Amino acid sequence: MGLFPKFTAAAVQTAPVFMNPAATTEKACALIREAAANGARLVAFPEVFISAYPYWSWIMSPIEGGPWFQKIYEASVEIPGPEIAAIAATARECKVNVVIGVNERTRESHGTIYNTLVTIGSDGAILNRHRKLVPTWAEKLTWAGGDGSTLQVLDTDIGRLGSLACGENTNTLARFTLLAQGEMVHVASYISLPVAPPDYDMAEAIKLRAAAHSFEGKVFTVVACSTISEEIIEAVTVNHPEARPLLERKSSAFSGILGPDGRVVGEGLVDEEGIVYAEIDLNKCIQPKQMHDITGHYNRFDVFDLRVNRRANSRVSWAGEPAADWRLANGDPAPDEA
Repeated sequence: MGLFPKFTAAAVQTAPVFMNPAATTEKACALIREAAANGARLVAFPEVFISAYPYWSWIMSPIEGGPWFQKIYEASVEIPGPEIAAIAATARECKVNVVIGVNERTRESHGTIYNTLVTIGSDGAILNRHRKLVPTWAEKLTWAGGDGSTLQVLDTDIGRLGSLACGENTNTLARFTLLAQGEMVHVASYISLPVAPPDYDMAEAIKLRAAAHSFEGKVFTVVACSTISEEIIEAVTVNHPEARPLLERKSSAFSGILGPDGRVVGEGLVDEEGIVYAEIDLNKCIQPKQMHDITGHYNRFDVFDLRVNRRANSRVSWAGEPAADWRLANGDPAPDEA
């Protein structure tokens, strides 16, 4: 039977309902049910699937793109919140683990958005909320960076699960941090990025990064990438028709599942919408490590020392004991003394 789990994983490649968290949540729940009906125990969704990627920041000036920031903020979600609650309920109903990307806002600020990956267990529990550490290039106009507190590998019923968003999968130290926690299944979420430089093949770059992580760590990588719908193109190019060819460029999305040898298991998807399935046998992660275990015997921890700050960023530090009532703290009489 083997020491570790065997299961079916599903990677979703599709577009959100643009700027519509409620409708995109319904779409996600339907896709979870579809994948579960086909035997999946892990369903991976694209980056910021709920419910928009800021393509305008790549084709407009910061001033032109400014009004879009308010739009995406209003279309972002809180965690916990009704959207994640609905997805968690569906995960529990279907007994599947889910990793899904969202635009996250918080109650502490009404002008900051995070690119967040939410991991939900098969019991419906929210296991992690990882905020992308560094927004990539033009993304800095939209998202703030996260912190090291969420670089976690999770114990689930399908094995040790970790995740990173898009360009984070290029960050060697972030990837090593997950591998060093015993990661065996890695979810890499992406967006279709046809607006990259003309000599950049996004689909091939995604596959290359996934292969590197799988081969170096001897793990399985589940890649889920979004597509760009006609709805998105029309919305973003209404005042910039010259940008349409950029957004229609092919070889911009890849989804698939890669094994510990760095090769795609089964079939992958390029640009087309659909769900990719593959059987994952985590016992296949063992033997390749006899040759290269970079988090064990094939390393020199007396030579290399990676230190990770796991403290969550705090907006304010309080000194002293909190006042029971702010009026008392300011010398005002207690309510029953007024």
